[in-house]
Amino acid sequence: MVSSAVIYLLAMCSYALEWAATRRPGDETPGATTGAVRASRFGRIGLGLMLVAVLSHIAGIVLRGVAAQRAPWGNMYEFVTSSLGFAALFALYLIWRRGWAWLGLPLTLLLAVGQGLAVTVFYVAVAPLVPALHSVWFIIHIVAAAIAGATFNLGGIAAILYLVRLRAERKGEVRGWLAQLPSAAALDDFSFRVLRFAFPLWTFTILAGAVWADYAWGRFWGWDPKETWSLVTWVVYAAYLHARVTAGWRGVGAAWLAIIGVVVFWFNFVGINLLVSGLHSYAGI
Repeated sequence: MVSSAVIYLLAMCSYALEWAATRRPGDETPGATTGAVRASRFGRIGLGLMLVAVLSHIAGIVLRGVAAQRAPWGNMYEFVTSSLGFAALFALYLIWRRGWAWLGLPLTLLLAVGQGLAVTVFYVAVAPLVPALHSVWFIIHIVAAAIAGATFNLGGIAAILYLVRLRAERKGEVRGWLAQLPSAAALDDFSFRVLRFAFPLWTFTILAGAVWADYAWGRFWGWDPKETWSLVTWVVYAAYLHARVTAGWRGVGAAWLAIIGVVVFWFNFVGINLLVSGLHSYAGI
């Protein structure tokens, strides 16, 4: 996992150099042409490094499971690395199938920071699962949560980029790396479509968690801190989708609500573990 974090960092640096080398579209000066070629080269290097990092990342998750002789989802370190792994795979698919190279810089930034925190702050040694986690519903619950978390992050990234691109469009300053982004309207639509996919999956995550809780603790719901914040996350995204679908609410307000949603999601899966003690506190963190 350390190697994937380092390679993600290198990929992020390459994408950042691509951004710095990009010139205003339509500028035909020799320097601009050289800058465009250099930017393209940095972009290809960044994509290559990202591919290597993702392969190293997935290999690390698999080997963690082999070492533990169980599914590698028994603590926060394993959950964070798995959720980031799903996000990386989704991003590579979109870059490959849709040509959305613009995802490279923000995604590698997220992955470099997330993996860096996972291996330096969240890491715990391999250990057997505690009795409460010996249930097929635990595996279903965690896999659904990891996939939902990955898509929440993609939707949040698109929402942030939407705000940046919209500001540039209003000022008439869409140039450089911003010119490579889809239009603000397209980013807004992408964020909506991703979160529309993630929400029912998150709903299933909560329901599967309730079944697991009944198996482990003898009750479906007990207002444990993590259960409570999972519900808060659900409410935020439910409000987002309700506003979009019934009131046609989109644009800046919807983008900020999507960003709030992903912040609440990560507070639930990181902040609650570090700051609050509850039934979900096991395996160190």
